[in-house]
Amino acid sequence: MLKQFFALVRGRSHEAAEAVVDRNALVILRQQIRDCAEAIAAARRAVAIAIAQNDQEVQQHKKLVDRIEDLEKRTVAALEQEQNELAREAAETIALLEAERTASEDAQKNFGTEIERLKRIVRASEMRLRDLQRGQRIAAAADKTQRLRETAPGSTLSALQDAEETLSRLRARQKQIDAAAAAMAEMEQTGDPAAMSEKLAAAGCGAPLRNSADAVLERLAKRVSRPA
Repeated sequence: MLKQFFALVRGRSHEAAEAVVDRNALVILRQQIRDCAEAIAAARRAVAIAIAQNDQEVQQHKKLVDRIEDLEKRTVAALEQEQNELAREAAETIALLEAERTASEDAQKNFGTEIERLKRIVRASEMRLRDLQRGQRIAAAADKTQRLRETAPGSTLSALQDAEETLSRLRARQKQIDAAAAAMAEMEQTGDPAAMSEKLAAAGCGAPLRNSADAVLERLAKRVSRPA
């Protein structure tokens, strides 16, 4: 019985932990992506340092080659002058430098191979990171829509319907106000004798109440044509 109790406790703890992880999956994913981005940035810095070190090794190798060439010329001159002891001492130095040159060449080769390998790893990691970031954005959008659908869907639909009804009532009220204003204007014009006179004059019934531009031009033209 005691073993079963402990198994139950462990099972409940495991399920509770999984439920917490599920509820906070997006938060966990964002943090994991940030951790990946930091790791990739650190890897890029490491590659840059390796490239710089390889460049230093190349420069050191060039100096060794130049030094060996100089010593060889001087050793030949010593042999020509029959300074054999000095020539032997120089030859020993050349042998040491040649060993160092060989070690430098091996180091450059290893550096080059390792740098290319690290570059491939960084490039592949960057592509995977971009895929993760795109997936995270899609997952975040899906999570929001799912929450809208799952969190009290009845109340959400009810709120949408209420808003639509409010808009319909507002539009109907605005139409009523516009119709009432038009009716009032029509009644005011109907009961106003001056308005009726203007309406009849505009229809060509009787003399116009206001001079038109044509009438003014006609009157002024008569003045011009009248003899002084």
